[in-house]
Amino acid sequence: MSGGEVAGILVAVFWAILVSFLALALVRLAQTLRAATRLVTEISEQAVPLLTDATATLRSANAQLARVDSITADVQEVTANASALSSTVSSAFGGPLVKVAAFGYGVRRAMGRRAEPPSGSGTVFVGRTAGDGLPSSRRRSTRGKG
Repeated sequence: MSGGEVAGILVAVFWAILVSFLALALVRLAQTLRAATRLVTEISEQAVPLLTDATATLRSANAQLARVDSITADVQEVTANASALSSTVSSAFGGPLVKVAAFGYGVRRAMGRRAEPPSGSGTVFVGRTAGDGLPSSRRRSTRGKG
């Protein structure tokens, strides 16, 4: 065997090793692609029902929101009616009640002045004189001087 033949055999062996590594890499790549295809298929099978459920949930939520909107409109109408009723009652009974209260105050004040002693010995506080809070000894001494 000559040097050229040995070199040819060495090159052939290296090519055989290189081709076997490439074949092994291609086999692993094919397995990876099959696994990825299986994974995408499984995800698609699970995603479609999830999307269907999500769509149904959104439709249900929209229906509930429509009901809440209707309830809110009804509550707003009731509130407006209550406000109108309150203002009607206030205008119907408010004026007369204020007049009755003022009349009662005037009567009490007139009755308080009527009960006041005619000497005018002090300021009137609803039926009593300003000196009523003093002890009896001081009350006598101030009346005697005045």
